[in-house]
Amino acid sequence: MSKQILATVASAFALAAGVSSVHAQDNPAGDAVNGQKKAAMCIGCHGIPGYRASFPEIHQVPMISGQGAKYIVSALNAYKKGERKHPTMRGIAGSLSDQDMADVSAFYASHQAPASTAVAPAPSAVVAELLKKGNCASCHGEGLNKPIDGSYPKLAGQHADYLFVALKAYKVENNPNVGRGNAIMGGMAKPFSNAELQSLASYIGSLPSDLQVVPNAKFR
Repeated sequence: MSKQILATVASAFALAAGVSSVHAQDNPAGDAVNGQKKAAMCIGCHGIPGYRASFPEIHQVPMISGQGAKYIVSALNAYKKGERKHPTMRGIAGSLSDQDMADVSAFYASHQAPASTAVAPAPSAVVAELLKKGNCASCHGEGLNKPIDGSYPKLAGQHADYLFVALKAYKVENNPNVGRGNAIMGGMAKPFSNAELQSLASYIGSLPSDLQVVPNAKFR
């Protein structure tokens, strides 16, 4: 990475660490049982295997069962604040209190995937270079499935088409309807072409994962 990108990342980490230490005591504890009751607005998309969204392009909705609770709260807050531009998700997140977010996140984090002995496929030489360039494991951890901080997502095994859309969103600037505002991910994604991001997304989506879709009883 360039010195400019490294400086941006370092500054963002320092800011995030400071904010986290100041507000950690303000984050309510989540209750998975209550979260199940509050997840009715989530199951229509995230509880149906193969369900696809159409904004900003057609892609499978992300798997959130098995994702870290702290990350889900962080993502919901980003939608609520408009840092992630998505009309449906902003409307949903905007209707949730901090306690609601904590409870729903605890519910989805409680969905543990069955133990797996799957071995991660080796990346091609091209993808290996892209992973090295992005240094993805420095935040998302071993196998891109063990984030070094709970506010970062597990990436391994996530739907490749969703990952591609999400990565491209970090490159968007000055668009009121599409894009994601995040200093770290913006600095990481912008040096890559869309073709390179698609290659990364395809490989990451093939990795063994904790993520899954847990159908609601209404849709089974």
